[in-house]
Amino acid sequence: MTASLTRESSKGFVPGIRLSDREETAGRLLASSARKSYDPVVEVDWEAPVPDDKFGMTPEWSTLYGTALWDELTDEQRIELTKNEAASVSSTGLWFEILLMQMLLRDVYDRDKHSRHVQFALTEIADECRHSVMFARAGERLNMPSYGPPRYIHHLGRLWGHFFKGANAYAAVMAAEEILDMMQRDFMRDERVQPVTRAVSKIHVLEEARHIRFAREEVGRRLNGASRLRLAIERINTAVVVYFVVKSMIHPDVYANAGLDTERALAEARNNTYHHDRVRKSGAKLMTFLDTVGLIGGPSKFLFKKVHLL
Repeated sequence: MTASLTRESSKGFVPGIRLSDREETAGRLLASSARKSYDPVVEVDWEAPVPDDKFGMTPEWSTLYGTALWDELTDEQRIELTKNEAASVSSTGLWFEILLMQMLLRDVYDRDKHSRHVQFALTEIADECRHSVMFARAGERLNMPSYGPPRYIHHLGRLWGHFFKGANAYAAVMAAEEILDMMQRDFMRDERVQPVTRAVSKIHVLEEARHIRFAREEVGRRLNGASRLRLAIERINTAVVVYFVVKSMIHPDVYANAGLDTERALAEARNNTYHHDRVRKSGAKLMTFLDTVGLIGGPSKFLFKKVHLL
């Protein structure tokens, strides 16, 4: 890129100033999108059979793996459970993708549409729109219910979508996307898993790598020089969103729909230290980043611990 275009100000772009780091990053991500993007309608074989002997997701990611109840289940019951859990994860991903698209559109509404930053944000929105359709079709193909978060979290999402923007929104989005990403990296490589889950996970992981980098760098820029009060607000917002996203990943109805005793399954999942350790280890990179930019501290630590990320 040449150095004669624009620099972002709080309200737009100023002509004649060297391109910012934001513009350079967005330009590279736009080039990456042009080289490697996927249309799930074409890339995923939606008519392929759903094998009876394949898990819905990596079994070690099941909330019951490592419990006494898991040991009692037949292979058929484990497969049915993980198919329901995979559908629940996809439904939560779809719900959050819609919130993410709203946030990005609000963020770029007043910005210079000629900027690479805005153009990549619009490219990401297009990606997320395809991902939302992809998640919906994956649950449908596995013949699973449409789960989504609990009703109260669904309504809280409306409030978040209206009032949060800037660094707090980018940080929350980045954290939520990384949580889904850490699971799907295992799903896409696991030959024990349903082909549709593997294909969907692969597309999402490859394209989300760009989105996560975009959000990470944006968080770093917007928090640079933040006051103590602002950091405190950003911390609690990020932790609250992460808390609700993680709590929404597996809907309580998955256990009943898999033919299990819901009360016992919920109790075993709640006390499943194997699963808690897996979440903590897989989320270590995310937690390190949040700590580096000052987004872990005070009450936020309590919420991260409640969902086993700390």
